[in-house]
Amino acid sequence: MERRTIGAGALAVGAVGLGCMPMSWAYSGSRQRGDESLRAVHEALDLGVTLLDTADMYGPFTNELLLGRVLRERRAEAFVSTKVGLLVGDQHIVANGRPGYVKRACDASLRRLQTDVIDLYQLHRADPEVPVEETWGAMAELVQAGKVRALGLCAVGARGGRRSGARLHDATLRQLRRVQQVFPVSAVEAELSVWSPEALESLLPWCAARGVGFLAAMPLGNGFLTGTLTPGEGFEPDDLRARHPRFTAEMMAANQPIVAGLRRVAGRQEGDGVTAAQVALAWVLAQGAHVVPVPGAKQGRWVAENAGSVEVRLSAEDLAELGGLPAAEGSWD
Repeated sequence: MERRTIGAGALAVGAVGLGCMPMSWAYSGSRQRGDESLRAVHEALDLGVTLLDTADMYGPFTNELLLGRVLRERRAEAFVSTKVGLLVGDQHIVANGRPGYVKRACDASLRRLQTDVIDLYQLHRADPEVPVEETWGAMAELVQAGKVRALGLCAVGARGGRRSGARLHDATLRQLRRVQQVFPVSAVEAELSVWSPEALESLLPWCAARGVGFLAAMPLGNGFLTGTLTPGEGFEPDDLRARHPRFTAEMMAANQPIVAGLRRVAGRQEGDGVTAAQVALAWVLAQGAHVVPVPGAKQGRWVAENAGSVEVRLSAEDLAELGGLPAAEGSWD
């Protein structure tokens, strides 16, 4: 597996990471199987997929517990990224960035993950009731205490902080400028894929100019870009896609030309069996040496397929064709 670096501290990780959220949260609960997920994490480490991305809110808590079962045996092989700042209630999610809470949450994550240090501790969302500098300062104290190696920030998202005429990541950039005055940002995690390329406009260049790593979340478009989802097939009620505007039958059908473009490019790659998903990930990898896609997966076969994307070499023609695919239809909010 090719290695890439995160932040000025040159923290080395496999070029493709593993998003662990689907193993425990947000996707169809009936398809979540602990033993299968454990095998998937082991498969990832066997293949050099070292960055394991989780959060205390996934489950909540159960995703970190699951990873802890692997880390107690293979901690030296893994790069652990987890997040803080969001609390999950029965029907809602709220932010908590109070310094005391952040420190307690870190200790709890360390216990669940069965480790004495978190490689990358990310602020999931800033608390609107707490100056982000205070939250970030508490996280910096965790680095100084040896509990955390580096800090990262997750993008605000499509809904948060948008003003009329504002670009998607303006709010995130404002936060980054503020926290950089307190302690260095080593990584930013934000969505990036061929159907959600907005980070290319300003966020990705900001990271590149400062030596900040970029973790590309949802590089497979919540599964849509794999070409394995059938429009109109539906999702289980607990699956986030059941309520997502881009995953209605109408919008999935309208966006099929994007999948068709990925398949065309896959079809002319050298070797047998290159998939649309691998091309989608290869496109993300081609956006910069500081970019690490973090596709979610809960089965070993998908982990292996995703890892194989590092072998796909897209030509200038391929990149031009992918860059010219039609914009996705349907709101992402």
